[in-house]
Amino acid sequence: MSLLKLPEIKADARIATTQFDLRQDALDTWEPGVRAAADGDAKTISMYAPIGQTWDGEGVTARRIGAALRAIGDHDVTVNLNSPGGDFFEGVAIYNLLRMHSAKVTVNVMGIAASAASVIAMAGDEINMGEGSHLMIHNAWVVAAGNRHDMAEAAAYLEPFDNAMRDLYAERTGLDAKVIAKMMDDETFIGASDAVEKGFATGKLDRAAVKKDAKAAQHMKVLATVESSLAKSGLSRAARRETLNALFNGKPGAAVNPDATPGAGNDTQVEASLQNLLNTLKG
Repeated sequence: MSLLKLPEIKADARIATTQFDLRQDALDTWEPGVRAAADGDAKTISMYAPIGQTWDGEGVTARRIGAALRAIGDHDVTVNLNSPGGDFFEGVAIYNLLRMHSAKVTVNVMGIAASAASVIAMAGDEINMGEGSHLMIHNAWVVAAGNRHDMAEAAAYLEPFDNAMRDLYAERTGLDAKVIAKMMDDETFIGASDAVEKGFATGKLDRAAVKKDAKAAQHMKVLATVESSLAKSGLSRAARRETLNALFNGKPGAAVNPDATPGAGNDTQVEASLQNLLNTLKG
């Protein structure tokens, strides 16, 4: 990158007993309708979804970001970010892609950059926080299954990832690694002013730079919550995809459109089906 020499994060292969997924507290805080007031520039990448491929093929993936960066070429890039996090491996891959970009990278946190999304945010030469925005940092979080030996393996497997994130946050902020580790243990939400003061961000965005549409993309949040609940029940990503595809016959209607506005007819039926399924999973 043009301004900073940031550390590479290495992620080893996944193990079968664990799968990285969304945290419910990050999902609860996430407002999908918080976006940049001016989006769509050819040198802007928007990340307004969970990190990693979701059941319907959406989500923010390294493949998509890599393609966008290749199209932008050797030019400054702006990343507008509002994501509850998700797949740690995808987040690390995207971070590494951004840190290797040949020109300046500006990350604007519009709403929340939680979990894997907070790792992505650290790749910015500049990191700007919108009004009311947050970073959320914590130890690597997975859904795990198996016996006590599998659980011990999972714990040992996660430790290097926690250390890598700790070291990255410490590098960016200048805070002591022990302070960062405590913040990760406490699963800390960091507001805009605090992020700038502690060194997680370099500045704030003008209020006019952020727009909020309370109705936009609400299906995305409900879908992410349903998928997260299915993950907690032990279903693999493949099984979740099969379940949700069966529910919607492969076409969840407005749910796959991040800019859809819930209304009458099919949209209401989709929302009701999702909410009923979510209530069942939580029951």
